[in-house]
Amino acid sequence: FASNDTYGPMFQRLFNSDKITQPIAIMTGVSAGITEAVIVATPELVKIRLQAKENAGKYLGTMDCVRKIYAEEGLRAFANGLEATIWRHALWNGGYFGSIFAIRGMLPKAQTKKGELAVNFAAGAIGGTVGTSLNTPPDVVKTRIQNHNPASGPPKYTTFLAGARTIAREEGFRALYKGYVPKVLRLGPGGGILLVVYDHVTTYMRAHWM
Repeated sequence: FASNDTYGPMFQRLFNSDKITQPIAIMTGVSAGITEAVIVATPELVKIRLQAKENAGKYLGTMDCVRKIYAEEGLRAFANGLEATIWRHALWNGGYFGSIFAIRGMLPKAQTKKGELAVNFAAGAIGGTVGTSLNTPPDVVKTRIQNHNPASGPPKYTTFLAGARTIAREEGFRALYKGYVPKVLRLGPGGGILLVVYDHVTTYMRAHWM
């Protein structure tokens, strides 16, 4: 949200627009997603290595995992899956913030605080569902790239598009949406809660601290 709020005015100045439009909402979301991806890609890799059942007992904890990845695979290993992570976050944030803008525009303007809460939750939940529908394929590819064990040989793919083509060809298109249902059940309502909480927190901060 902080990145999204930062990029919004930048794109407004770039396109000489006095307000946020649908294309600008999508572009700010995508830009925020790219920023987020660069920050979280390495922690995501470590998390996936720790959670993988084939690595059970291999790592004593987070720092032990970091040390062993560096010792066995080198510094560049920490960037494995970065490109797919960028796809994942850019698509989710672009879909999320773009959908929020569209849904808010379609719904009647809230007249009460409860009505505003309902609008924000509905827009956020729909946005979370759209974002999840868009970003599940790169999420699947990213996870496989980051969980690859070099001892088993060279990876089949190292980028999202190559990975998506390979998975679709070998396992069928539906394999790109493995885990979609639990993910959308988490991030759909989660997107609504996120927007409601963000709106409440920023409103409080503006009223008391700014």
